Amino acid sequence: MHHHPAPFLPDAVFGGATPPQVLAAPSRYIQGDGVLGALGPYLSIISSRRAAVLISAGGRKRDGARIEQGLKAAGIACLFVTFGGECSLQEIDGAVTAIQSAGPAIDCLVAVGGGKCIDAGKCIAYRLQVAMVSCPSLASNDAPCSAVSVIYTPEGVTEALEFFPANPALVVVDTRIVAEAPVRYLVAGIGDAIATWYEARTCFDNPKGRNMLAARPTLAAAALGELCAKILFQHGVAAVEAVKRRAVNDALNHVIEANTLLSGVGFESGGLAGAHAVAQGLTVLPRLHADYLHGEMVAMGLMTQLVLEARHDEAQQVAEFLCAVGLPCHLGHLSLDASHTADLAAVMEGTTILPFLANEPFSVDAEKLLAATLAADRVGRDTVARIGDAAYRALHGA
Repeated sequence: MHHHPAPFLPDAVFGGATPPQVLAAPSRYIQGDGVLGALGPYLSIISSRRAAVLISAGGRKRDGARIEQGLKAAGIACLFVTFGGECSLQEIDGAVTAIQSAGPAIDCLVAVGGGKCIDAGKCIAYRLQVAMVSCPSLASNDAPCSAVSVIYTPEGVTEALEFFPANPALVVVDTRIVAEAPVRYLVAGIGDAIATWYEARTCFDNPKGRNMLAARPTLAAAALGELCAKILFQHGVAAVEAVKRRAVNDALNHVIEANTLLSGVGFESGGLAGAHAVAQGLTVLPRLHADYLHGEMVAMGLMTQLVLEARHDEAQQVAEFLCAVGLPCHLGHLSLDASHTADLAAVMEGTTILPFLANEPFSVDAEKLLAATLAADRVGRDTVARIGDAAYRALHGA
């Protein structure tokens, strides 16, 4: 696993014994019903004249005409580039070559899609040295606001983290598109976002804790993380119901903002810990990568982190919430079992090499991590035995 250090915040710059507090955020965050059609005026903020749009073939069929019309109306030329589905170096290099050989230079890259499309877009924009615009078509993860990308192998195993000197210039979230996407994506986004507060708190409370900028978290980042959890506990179930009805209402608006902005700024500026370490470790198993979404793995990672930190009341509260919205809360929900010793050993190894575990206030080895994972599995199973997992089974056709 390569872990490229943040290029603009090397330790040498910090001087003092403790690094400064640093907060990173996008320049503009725009969220509303139908805003994808108004991309033209928003791109005028960054004075773009020629934009490349990175989008999947399906996304282009669905939204391409509206995007192109909106840009043309604002006098912005538009070059479509097809995203093939994996945020891999091969895919990134291919798109860079396609854009460079397509004629006049672009001045902005718009990524329209899920987290992997947006992460690939950041890498492409950086290599071309142009402005980056995130247009998430799903509220399934907290990638859109951050200046970091997770790079995967073509097979989907986590390979590297890339850090960029600047966050996206614009983040444009069309709540209508999110409401019309399959509900499982919103639920996965809740899984990614619910961990934000618990991970940020761990980084904040540990004097050695560092955020994604290799700096100390600010009070602001911790507050955003805490608000994120509060919104999800309060509105998560209602937002899931709204997407089932394809309705945009206050609950959905609040949860989209929590999943995208509060979690996005909260994880990057607040820091990651056990939950995301376990989630990325789970990607070493090909069937997990094929069958589950990032946020679904983070949910199980959060259960493990809370048990690891001996926060048993919170582990219980979180398990009940995960059951209510339909997220995995035990290994069986990820097609794993305590008896799968070789698989679990591979996951623990994949987890312990990640930098995020260093933010826990004690040292964590594979043995300690496995014990916590198995204990979290028991908490989850007990919770399901008590209140059921109908929401999970409805989403996964079980």
